[in-house]
Amino acid sequence: MRRRENYVRWIMAGVLTLFCASCTVPRNVIVMISDGCSFNHVLATNFYEDGEAGAQRYQQTFSLLAMTTYPNGGVYDPESAWTDFDTLLEGATDSAAAATAMATGVKTYRGAIGVDTQGRPIRNIVEAAEACGKATGVITTVQVSHATPAGFVAHNGLRGNYAAIAAEMFRESAVDVIMGAGHPAFDSDGAWQPPEEDVEAQSARYVYVGGEETWRDIQAGTPMADADGDGTPDGWRLLQTREEFQRLAEDPYKRVAGVMQAFKTSQQQRTALDGSPTDDAPYETPLTETVPTLAEMTRGALAVLEQDPDGFFLMIEGGAVDWASHNNELGRMIEEQSDFHGAVDAVIDWVEAHGGWRENLVVITADHDCGYLWGPGSDPAWMPVENHGQGEMPGAAWYSWNHTNSLVPFYVHGAGAWAFLMRATGEDPVYGAYLDNTDIGQVIMGFFASAP
Repeated sequence: MRRRENYVRWIMAGVLTLFCASCTVPRNVIVMISDGCSFNHVLATNFYEDGEAGAQRYQQTFSLLAMTTYPNGGVYDPESAWTDFDTLLEGATDSAAAATAMATGVKTYRGAIGVDTQGRPIRNIVEAAEACGKATGVITTVQVSHATPAGFVAHNGLRGNYAAIAAEMFRESAVDVIMGAGHPAFDSDGAWQPPEEDVEAQSARYVYVGGEETWRDIQAGTPMADADGDGTPDGWRLLQTREEFQRLAEDPYKRVAGVMQAFKTSQQQRTALDGSPTDDAPYETPLTETVPTLAEMTRGALAVLEQDPDGFFLMIEGGAVDWASHNNELGRMIEEQSDFHGAVDAVIDWVEAHGGWRENLVVITADHDCGYLWGPGSDPAWMPVENHGQGEMPGAAWYSWNHTNSLVPFYVHGAGAWAFLMRATGEDPVYGAYLDNTDIGQVIMGFFASAP
């Protein structure tokens, strides 16, 4: 839980960043989203992986705040939130409305992708970055057209319109990198699936990549939208195997569609060894070796985007933290959050080798909490997650199968971090200073509007 001494960290960070005028506007911006992650998701993962709290590199250097996530018409009341254990089970957002809020700076209804409450398209961070000549990318461990990556690129009134959303992302957007799952020829164990005899069933396989025609055009490298601004449509270089993702970091292409050989998630939905539901201990069922880690995708995406002399914007999602939490799978959640932490380390390594924190801004947060994870014996009180040592499952229990209206962690570091610190005007009795998810879109688009 938050303690008052955290104020010293973010106040000092704000002062130092304000002192350095050259750090006011970042050249490159990376937003990392662990879908469904709460403070306790991070804590439980740290306990299992490291045997202690605060073990991650970003936790030791980034400024820590909290963030509200409610959709349009919602509210977060810091006093009532901690008077009744069930209060935060009401008023939760979904990933579509949350992604839209973060990407556009505007609240909307649940299920909306890049549109306001009237269904009108709203300008997003990716479009703002492209307007000032920057490269852009979105990567995820779930389907490429799922709510979070879609919310940063597409505009659609219903998140479930996957084929239309994917077609917009690949055919109409100027995005340079799209990576994730949704491969039409593989299942979620990474196994190849023969074509379906039923026409409808076969067609459904292509839903996450924009339909069969769009998939064939991606495979062929058919020119689509203009990604580099030269007035000529650009095709995609398709990556499918793990080896292709790994090589990308050393041999980047101009425009990349990375569709890993898995249908829904990179790892979370793989079948347990005994065929049972996937609530096994972390790594008890070996990881699928044919799909890339989020860190491998991240290093490849950064290699592509860093080629643009004007800088870039990249959204990185650990999407299946949410999926595991919906199923109350503690072991799979720890795997997914650990995979996300690996990507964070890859980003930090890249930043330190490419201009450092004077040129780069990194935000690490969640779109909402999922599962209401607390210590055993909670309800009516909130009991802490228990540390049982490294490699041992922490003492934790789920108190919901769904999203909650809880505050989520918000870490920030680098050029322009002061702008977020200044927006943290809320005060929670447990987590301290907090800002709103719309601040992400508003602040970052403000940076891009003032970029040279």
